[in-house]
Amino acid sequence: MTKIFSCSYNLFQVNTYTLFKEGNSKCVVIDPGFSTAEEKQHFYSILQQQGLKVEAVLLTHAHFDHIFGVKDLQKDFNASVLMHAAEEQQLAYCEKMGSRYGLDTPDTTWAFSTIEDGQELELAGLKIKVITTPGHSPGSVSFYLADDDILISGDTLFAGSIGRSDLPGGEYDDEIRSIMEKLILLPPQTEVFPGHGPSTTIDNERTGNPFLEPFNEKEELEPLNREELEPIVLSSNTIS
Repeated sequence: MTKIFSCSYNLFQVNTYTLFKEGNSKCVVIDPGFSTAEEKQHFYSILQQQGLKVEAVLLTHAHFDHIFGVKDLQKDFNASVLMHAAEEQQLAYCEKMGSRYGLDTPDTTWAFSTIEDGQELELAGLKIKVITTPGHSPGSVSFYLADDDILISGDTLFAGSIGRSDLPGGEYDDEIRSIMEKLILLPPQTEVFPGHGPSTTIDNERTGNPFLEPFNEKEELEPLNREELEPIVLSSNTIS
């Protein structure tokens, strides 16, 4: 049984996702955004409560707000870090972007391995497919768990919106192609967990996302069995 919980951190309320199999003490963390001692303590306390150790950190992209916690997780858990090679150039913008918003620059001195489109990852008992979705940034990726109808979409696809493409390396046409040629073609019942904001489904975005209006078409849904996917409801998942 796959479990997932999210915590929203830093000024931009980045959704940090933790995924694991019930009965497995290892987990995968996607986009660790905790940026203060208080936020780190909050996140680590949840890991401790669940009895989890971080096997790997996956990055949907390397914008500064999504990577604050990477160094700590690699140091404290000896976790591997996986991201697309094209995102390495984004690390050079972290200091400039952080200073623009009055935030510290994340420590980017962590080691990472690269991932590619279509790559099948087996981590912490999970099977995760890498889908490259450039547009928000050159090396943006989404992570797809077909067995669980889960998509972690980063800042490519949101509930009722899409990611901005006006930051360095962004490209609107690439983003639309990524969404229409890869994400929207996934099964309609797929639950989408974006980098910011609430979750949604592929069907909801296919039929109602105003940024995809020319393509909005209803598709008949198959009954959705959620017995094997049980999100953990936390008393509080946001540090203000």
